[in-house]
Order: sequence, then C-alpha cells, then structure tokens
Amino acid sequence: MQLEDHVGDIIRKARQAANASKDAVAKAGGVTVAEIEQIEDSGSIAKRPNLAAIAPLIGLDPHKLQRIADGWLPENIDTNRWREVRRITTTQRLTVNCYLVWDEVTREAALFDTGWDAAPIIKLVGENQLDLKHLFITHTHEDHIAAITPLRERFPKIRLHSSTRSAPPEQRNRGNDFIHLGSLRITNRDTPGHAEDGVTYVVGNFPDDAPNIAIVGDCIFAGSIGRGFVSTDLLKQKIREQIFSLPGDTLICPGHGPFTTVALEKESNPFF
Repeated sequence: MQLEDHVGDIIRKARQAANASKDAVAKAGGVTVAEIEQIEDSGSIAKRPNLAAIAPLIGLDPHKLQRIADGWLPENIDTNRWREVRRITTTQRLTVNCYLVWDEVTREAALFDTGWDAAPIIKLVGENQLDLKHLFITHTHEDHIAAITPLRERFPKIRLHSSTRSAPPEQRNRGNDFIHLGSLRITNRDTPGHAEDGVTYVVGNFPDDAPNIAIVGDCIFAGSIGRGFVSTDLLKQKIREQIFSLPGDTLICPGHGPFTTVALEKESNPFF
C-alpha cells in the first residue's frame, strides 16, 4: 500500500500550517513557483528543489523529508501477530480504512469507523461468526462514518462511542473508559487537531503478547499527519503526548495508507 501523502502533500500541509508563501518556499528551494506547485500537486518534478533549505522554513525535519522524497516506506509489518484484527479498505472519492477487532474466544467484536460501505464489514462479521457489540468513531468526517446507518440497521444493539459534543451522553467517550471485549481492553486518548472530535483508541491484551494497536483515524499517517483543520500545532502536540508516549512496537492503524508503528514514526516522520 502506498503512503497516504507524497512529498508534495507533506510540503503543502507544512507550508500552509507555517503560513509560508509559495514564493518563499520556491526561493528557498531554488526553483520557480510553478515548480513548487507541480511538486505539491503530483509529488514529482524534473528538478528537485533544495529540500534541506525548504524543510526548516516550514517546520519539517530535512533528513526525514529527504527520505520520503527518496521513496521511504514503513518496513513490512507482519500483521499475522494480530490474528483478530482486520483492516477493511473502501473507496469512493478517496480510499479509507476501518478496522474490525474481536476476541478469539468469546467472538465479541468492535468496529472502528465504518468507511464508505457496510457490505464488507457485514460479510466479515458473518464469516467469522462474530457478535458485533461496539462501534468506535475516531472522528465524524464523512468518509469515516458513511456506512453508520446501514450498520446500525443491521446490528441494532451495537453501542456507539465517539468524542462528538453533540452525541448523547451515553455515547460520549470519557477519559477513564476501560472497555472489555472478551479478554481485550480498549481505552481512548483525545487527539484533536485534524478534527475537533478526534480520538485515538488503544486496544491491548492480545494473545501471545502481541503489542497494542492504536487506531488513530486521520491524526497521523505513515510518514505524515492529517490536515490541521482545527490546528496543526495542536495536532502535533497531541501526537507527541498521546501517541508517541505509547510503546515503540505499538501498531498504528491509520484512517488512510499503510500500517506503521510508533517507533517508525518517531524515526521517520518529517513533522517531528
């Protein structure tokens, strides 16, 4: 699976967050404004700009940015360690991931976001004879909740969890929530910045000592971060506090793009 953001996406996000003009970035990079626009649009350009000069202007790490430009991808992660975790990817205007997690003994299951289409989720639940008890929402942008209505119709007893202010009190996450899914344990950490209601869910206590997983929505991607619709500074702060404080082998399950880990992002994400 390709990265969610190419090098031009990363430059554009960082430039806009830093309130830097295309002209200033082009001048630092030794290219024209048209060439900066081309790299932001496509991620490629015949003449590569001076990334080492651009990066500090827009708050990026120059060495990590260069690695992305050179084709960095997260190392191949053996997800067989998490036998009861499935990534479900659906596409309409864009491609989005959601995740199904269950306890291998009780067959109790939880869904994290819905993606665009309920059909593959319903199929997986049936094939694995699961009891879908919970739906956890990382944030309420359309691509992450588009299939919520058909899923609630198919599973009317499913319990919703979100950090949306308008949600009924019984559906709102609380900081001390500690939800059991058979032997698995689910907690939440506030990660606003991309969205006001952004939240990360951490699932642990997997069989055979498999590491925790963090289902992060659009907070962080392999090699990048989400757009700071609320605040990029707040988003980066929450990533440092709530995600980078997890063990390094924690599997990051993003809303877009491939799996990564906390250690890989600390090492390779140019926003940090």
